[in-house]
Amino acid sequence: MILDEIAEKTRIRISEKKKQVPLSEICRVAQKRTAVEKGANGGFTFPFEKAIGSGGISFICEVKKASPSKGVISEDFSYLQIAKEYENAGADALSVLTEPYYFQGNDRYLQEIAKEARIPILRKDFTVDPYMIYEAKLMGASAVLLICALLSDEELKNDIKISHGLGLSALVEAHDEKEVYRAIACGARIVGVNNRDLNTFQVDLSTSVRLRSLVPKSVLFVSESGIANPSDIKKLKENKTNAVLIGETMMRSQDKKSLIKDLREV
Repeated sequence: MILDEIAEKTRIRISEKKKQVPLSEICRVAQKRTAVEKGANGGFTFPFEKAIGSGGISFICEVKKASPSKGVISEDFSYLQIAKEYENAGADALSVLTEPYYFQGNDRYLQEIAKEARIPILRKDFTVDPYMIYEAKLMGASAVLLICALLSDEELKNDIKISHGLGLSALVEAHDEKEVYRAIACGARIVGVNNRDLNTFQVDLSTSVRLRSLVPKSVLFVSESGIANPSDIKKLKENKTNAVLIGETMMRSQDKKSLIKDLREV
């Protein structure tokens, strides 16, 4: 399965990073920054959760150059410009790919976007080690992605605890009923349902519609993948979805402002 391939490649990538900067050091620096931010704000503000839980349906727009299923989506990948376009168009949050091999992402993209963006950013990567959560904090992210299929219950609980302890939100991604129940039991405050089948890459929006009822109102619900037009948004809005994460449709749009406007007016 492609997810297992990506995860294994990510473990190798993080193992190499640890040789340059050990876990103890990146943890120390991240916690030092966290303490400063917490003191300045009088506590954690969790801007990502605020952004997607403010009422109505919120838009998380993805900065993504490529994907395993579609190949290169953006040849001229002006990531800073794309992020600015999203923000100016009214996006509530950004999702930035940092996985380098299958999505052609880069840590630098997130770091540079975070310096200029006024809206919160999700680090979109395949978290297989707590090291990546501390990295996300230092890159300027407001949230991390935790994929149920990659983590045991113990790892999920630990990663959620670390994230919240750093003032980061954790978007816990599920693909079926069992994973939704696991995410909630492990303490997820945000559950994202990926409409893409990990084996076939087929997308079925009814996955989000079907699984929404399993998530309590106290937990934010995000629909991911395959959202392309106002009728999709209408269906998800009627299903009380809090936010949608849109990647390819946004990346291919020549007029992102008009697209977001059309989707919002449902």
